[in-house]
Amino acid sequence: MTEFLHKYFTTGEFAKICHVKKQTLFHYDEIGLLQPEIKLENGYRYYSYQQYEIFIVIELLKDLNMPLKEIRNFLRNKTPDEAVHLLQNQLIQIDNKIQKLNHTKTIVKTKMQNIKEAMKVNLESISIEEIDASILLISTNILNASDKEYLNAVTDFIDLCNNNELYTGHPIGAILSKDQMTKKQFGNYSYLYTMMPQDFFSSSKIVKPAGTYVIGYHKGDDENIESSYIKIFEFIELHHLKMKDYSYEEYILDEISVNGEENYATKIMIQVESD
Repeated sequence: MTEFLHKYFTTGEFAKICHVKKQTLFHYDEIGLLQPEIKLENGYRYYSYQQYEIFIVIELLKDLNMPLKEIRNFLRNKTPDEAVHLLQNQLIQIDNKIQKLNHTKTIVKTKMQNIKEAMKVNLESISIEEIDASILLISTNILNASDKEYLNAVTDFIDLCNNNELYTGHPIGAILSKDQMTKKQFGNYSYLYTMMPQDFFSSSKIVKPAGTYVIGYHKGDDENIESSYIKIFEFIELHHLKMKDYSYEEYILDEISVNGEENYATKIMIQVESD
């Protein structure tokens, strides 16, 4: 008998090759999920190398959030057809997880790149730059919205982005019309937006036009943004330019990279043309 058992693993040996604690195997045995192939009267338990394949299947299905009870029922009543069907379903779940992870990876990479670029910015600077066209996903119109309407619009926009995996790490910005800038109603935005890939198609998209933009920055919370706009307006007048239709605002430094709203940084982009 002893010579025969040399072909089997003790509980400790089997736990080691499975990279789990012995208590895990004891639990699997207790609930009838994976029982030792041999149990001796003295309490010693022995596993065969073939059972390692069963253990791998158990761990695979656990990783895919299949309950232990369902795994046990499958292992007790499995057939080749059922195995193929189960594994096909798991492949679908794996593909979904990969898609979600790739989306998360895109968000992380975009945010990291945006923060790196923001670190190079002189927040006191105002410049004139040529900007390429970009595709923006926009919210419902929030011009002259009440506080409740504004909050509902923000919630709906964020839900739209999240539920359809449209958010890619670019900041959620706000569009301010020339009319509101002229009236100094700097918190009365027309739309919220976030940047989309060039091939994005939706009825909720607009194109931020290519052209000449004056770009300035505001440090701190939005309540004091008027002072930053005034500096940009003076710059525009000094360079004999005039504003076109909209200003585009977006955070380049926010709570993910700095502590406190007083350290936030907002990028302000106003399209201009020669006066």
